[in-house]
Amino acid sequence: MGPVIRRPVAWVVAVLLFAEAFGVAALNWFLGVVVDRQDMSLAGLDPHMMSVSSKIGGIAFGLYFALCGLVALLVALRDRPPAGFGRVLLISAAVVHGVLGAFTWGLVGWPAFLFMVLVLALIVLLLMTYDRPGEPADAVPGGGKSGDGPPVSAPPAPTAP
Repeated sequence: MGPVIRRPVAWVVAVLLFAEAFGVAALNWFLGVVVDRQDMSLAGLDPHMMSVSSKIGGIAFGLYFALCGLVALLVALRDRPPAGFGRVLLISAAVVHGVLGAFTWGLVGWPAFLFMVLVLALIVLLLMTYDRPGEPADAVPGGGKSGDGPPVSAPPAPTAP
């Protein structure tokens, strides 16, 4: 029998971020080619420079989303929460998706907005799914599972000296 997938949200986020990385890079590359073939100036800017800038931006954002997808993939493979730089990277990806969602509502339309909000929600769900590193969600401090041992009681009242 194959491996058990305990938290599929990490796998879904990884696949979505890899697809988004490819899509963003391809779209910006295509826009760079269109600008280059139009050979038109926008407010006196060099068309070749705009084309190169679009391609470089597409590659940079594509690599950024691919790196975020790699972090999500590592979370899925290790079944542990992201820590350190990976956690910061996923939080920044959530912020980017929030900002892009706000822009896409007005510029592209509601389907693109819904996609951005969906990815934002999945990234936040991925960040919130895990409790503490190496400890299951239903574990009780002290090593036992919930339901094992005596119930938790209030601490003893302080005594006067």
